[in-house]
Amino acid sequence: MGYWTKSRLIFNSFREHAQASIRQVARQTGLSKSSVHRLGQAMAGRDRHPESWFWESEEGRRWLDRLVVAVLYHFGLKRGVGAETMRAFFACLHLEQQVGCSPSTLRVVMEQLERLVLETTEGWEREGIAQGQIGPIVGTVDETFLQRMMLVFMDLISGYVLLEEVADDRTYETWYERVKARLEPMKTHVLYLVSDRAKALIKLAETGLKCPSIPDLFHLLHELVKGYSLGIWRQLKTARQGLSRAQEHLVTCQAAGASAAQIESARAAVAAGEAEVAHWQQARDTYRGHLEAMSLSVHPWRLTDSMPQSSQEVEAQLAAEVAALQELLESHGLAVKLKVLDKVRKQLAGLAAVIDVWWQTVRQDVHSQITLTPRWTTWVEAHLLPLMYWQDQGSRARGHRRKAQVLQVLEVVQAAFEAHPLTAQLPPEVLAGWTAWAAEHVQTFQRASSAVEGRNGYLSQMHHNHRGLPKRRYQVWSALHNFDCRASDGSTPASRFFWREFPDLFETVLAHIEELPRARKRRLAIALSG
Repeated sequence: MGYWTKSRLIFNSFREHAQASIRQVARQTGLSKSSVHRLGQAMAGRDRHPESWFWESEEGRRWLDRLVVAVLYHFGLKRGVGAETMRAFFACLHLEQQVGCSPSTLRVVMEQLERLVLETTEGWEREGIAQGQIGPIVGTVDETFLQRMMLVFMDLISGYVLLEEVADDRTYETWYERVKARLEPMKTHVLYLVSDRAKALIKLAETGLKCPSIPDLFHLLHELVKGYSLGIWRQLKTARQGLSRAQEHLVTCQAAGASAAQIESARAAVAAGEAEVAHWQQARDTYRGHLEAMSLSVHPWRLTDSMPQSSQEVEAQLAAEVAALQELLESHGLAVKLKVLDKVRKQLAGLAAVIDVWWQTVRQDVHSQITLTPRWTTWVEAHLLPLMYWQDQGSRARGHRRKAQVLQVLEVVQAAFEAHPLTAQLPPEVLAGWTAWAAEHVQTFQRASSAVEGRNGYLSQMHHNHRGLPKRRYQVWSALHNFDCRASDGSTPASRFFWREFPDLFETVLAHIEELPRARKRRLAIALSG
């Protein structure tokens, strides 16, 4: 029988019989008189605040265990809050006498939580692999540099982190060895790999995984932003500063009673400054418009009329935007960094290739299941798939203007889908099946590795917060991301990747925590009590 179980028996006995003696309580609980006396004194020592009695009850102790574990789990493991800060938090809640709250004790409990998290999630992953319902992977790979270099491999469809491991180098051999070992028991394949243009990553896709290597739209646009946004912003900032000085000079001239000629000259300078600011603001807006147009071009359907498009059409649109961007820079007297533009142009064909890769995958899946007439094929490709695609894009679009464009085309596509005669012919259960199929396939269109970049940023922040990490903390972070990072619909990357539900990770871990450490009686408190 544990310490807190004995303590609760004594507490309940005294609560039911307030005037009972130690001998009577010992007889009722089956404990020795010395145990009753010792635990009763400890209980009296913990009774320092009006709410202290609640923690002695069975309900209170369960809630206290949940509170402590939840703080360590969510703030310590998932947010990188230090043990000293959490100790101060527990002290503010008057819990120092109820449970062990010293930094060293909290770290011991966190190590126990880490072990439970890893054991639990590893078992769940084995179950998911054994079930054999893993779909194809659209992968993204990248390196992040923390205390040591770490290789990151993620499935973009589900967000499941397949690999987060420290490595000594990032050569093709290292990448292929780690990725092959990770994928081998899963019995799945990679449709294509989205990454930057590192040679090792291109070789990993084309030679190791035997799949297309797709340039990352995120990195491509970042190259343009890194090359030119600062130059345009610097000109706009200089123009605004000049306008501000001209306005101040005009106010000074008017206040000092300057001559009409001086005031008129100052007004002309203000007008010239306003024109200069408007000129560079327009240049900035045009530059941003080209970047946005490049982003909006890389879709299986045109955003303007939602008509299917090919890789050649997308590549031509991207090339036209790059040419227009170069013309904008030349017309405004800005330095045209040909190396940046050449690097971007080399990636356009590869980036546009994701369109044909995706269409090929979808059409193969359709024809492998059922033979469709041309009329039904048109309904699937021109009505059903774009409806589900633009719904997905509308839920993820950022920025009012971009979201408005997506929602506008979605409204047109939805009206056409509902008015199509084939839509009305399908029974509700068959239509629901086709809708689920389409929703599954639109998720396989991935053009950017921004998800793994966000993951790398999270790891960097967590590493900074912890100031030195246990060896298995990286594995714990991967497990928490996969099994306890919930989307708006409540799903986790693991549930989306394995196509099955898993129990709540926190509740599972909490159920395996038997008893939390007791608060230690400090020497200073002993001296003061004597």
